[in-house]
Amino acid sequence: MFNVNTSLLRHWETEFTSIRPSKSDKGTRQYSEQDIEAIRLVYHLVKEKGLTLKGAKQNLKTNKKGVVQTEDIIYRLKFIRSELSALKEEIEKTEKYFLNLEN
Repeated sequence: MFNVNTSLLRHWETEFTSIRPSKSDKGTRQYSEQDIEAIRLVYHLVKEKGLTLKGAKQNLKTNKKGVVQTEDIIYRLKFIRSELSALKEEIEKTEKYFLNLEN
């Protein structure tokens, strides 16, 4: 989902109190929807915006609502971009099909 190392997730768990997965009897971490949302915000701030962990913590502390809104908009725009790309590919395939019919 986030394409990060397990060790990085473990480190974020120690740095951000909002990431607290439960553990099974065997020690397997089970992330709740709230954990995944927290990881998504940290990922956005650290990996996409390039903030340090300290900067990400400060940003979440002082402007969590703004961070959530901004990240949500970016997430939606990426989804729209992927949908548009898929549509473009379909249009190009259709154009090629009809061009081949004409020849």
